[in-house]
Amino acid sequence: MVWRSAPSLLQALKLLEPSLLNISRKGRLLNGRLQQHVIVFNGLSKRTLHNTASLRVAKIMSLDEIFARKSLQDYLKQVEHEYNHCLNAVNTSELEEYPGEEEQRVKRTKVSLLRPVIQSITELRAKEKEMTETEVLLKDEDQSLRELAEQEREACLKDIKIFRQKILDLIIPEEDADLNDLVLEVTAGVGGQEAMLFTAEVFDMYQGFAHYHGWSFDILEYMSSDLGGLRRASASVSGGQCYKKMKFEAGVHRVQRVPKTEKQGRMHTSTMTVAVLPQPTEISFSINPKDLKIETKRASGAGGQHVNTTDSAVRIVHLPTGVVAECQQERSQIKNKEMAMKVLRAKLYSMKLEEETSKRYQQRKIQVGTKGRSEKIRTYNFSQDRITDHRIGMTVYDLKNFLLGEELLEEMNSSLQDFSNQEALLELLGEND
Repeated sequence: MVWRSAPSLLQALKLLEPSLLNISRKGRLLNGRLQQHVIVFNGLSKRTLHNTASLRVAKIMSLDEIFARKSLQDYLKQVEHEYNHCLNAVNTSELEEYPGEEEQRVKRTKVSLLRPVIQSITELRAKEKEMTETEVLLKDEDQSLRELAEQEREACLKDIKIFRQKILDLIIPEEDADLNDLVLEVTAGVGGQEAMLFTAEVFDMYQGFAHYHGWSFDILEYMSSDLGGLRRASASVSGGQCYKKMKFEAGVHRVQRVPKTEKQGRMHTSTMTVAVLPQPTEISFSINPKDLKIETKRASGAGGQHVNTTDSAVRIVHLPTGVVAECQQERSQIKNKEMAMKVLRAKLYSMKLEEETSKRYQQRKIQVGTKGRSEKIRTYNFSQDRITDHRIGMTVYDLKNFLLGEELLEEMNSSLQDFSNQEALLELLGEND
């Protein structure tokens, strides 16, 4: 960022630079225009995020702030009332207006679904009462008793956070595709060879992220550039909660750095796009074979007998939608066809999900746009050694470690998940604009 209106502030920042570098690895930053502390939604591990004034400031509330909201308390009371009403109807068989068998089955189902929430609410209130009684002992004249009371109070606070988080986890609706595997696609955008080089780095980052979580990462397509970059690539990722943790990576990623090919040392801005497509199961999604046009061709690559003689590359077109999937990674045409079908199914399933949820999530679409420099979800600034996610205004430092796809990427994804959960909760409580 270039400062033009505050040269004195620039000088002050230069003097502070050594101190800032010492604390940057822990994610505590000093923004140019605004330093704003935001507590992460997960009360068990609080972190400090920093939001830039030029972005839409996204405040992630703490558990205390969330449970202080009247709308949430009213909602929990409504849940308790509904549970007690259904439980009473199930347990009472001699009412004058005894419900029919179907209505009785619905109420039993409702009781079963609400029981974990009610149990957690009961445990929370018991622990809050225990903490209130413990705080009285903090004023006792006996020092040893006060010390024991302080220890008990800390234990109560920890349990209260656990119960509150458990309640939120139970009432926040799950996304339909959160448990699915996924197909990852990366494509170089604006910036020529530099964009392709950055695309290769991001693809390697996601491969590292998959390894970090113990997921499988099978490359379906890999089209490299002359300088070792990547024009386009796709991979199938499988593992526990892989789509839930990866879905917020979809969008335009922007890099700002001096390319290796730049002789005059000028800063370049390039982009690449990421698509994260949930992989459907056979049960949830099917494709009519009559709607497919399957073509084969010789694979392109570095050469060799196989590349020049075998029509192994497969291209599948879904005629009703025009969606295309290709694969040429394997020597076998059959295997390439299977992989191309996996990509095609994921693309069509993603379109189906977006259509079903577009009305509900109109303000939260995060898929690929025009690949322009301005349409970005995240910026990787090499000269400042920082990564900024523009959706929540979160900035972390240490690009080298971030691109490994380990703790820092996990931290950013957790913060995005926290904010998404908060949006879903506010929507549930009827508080969204």
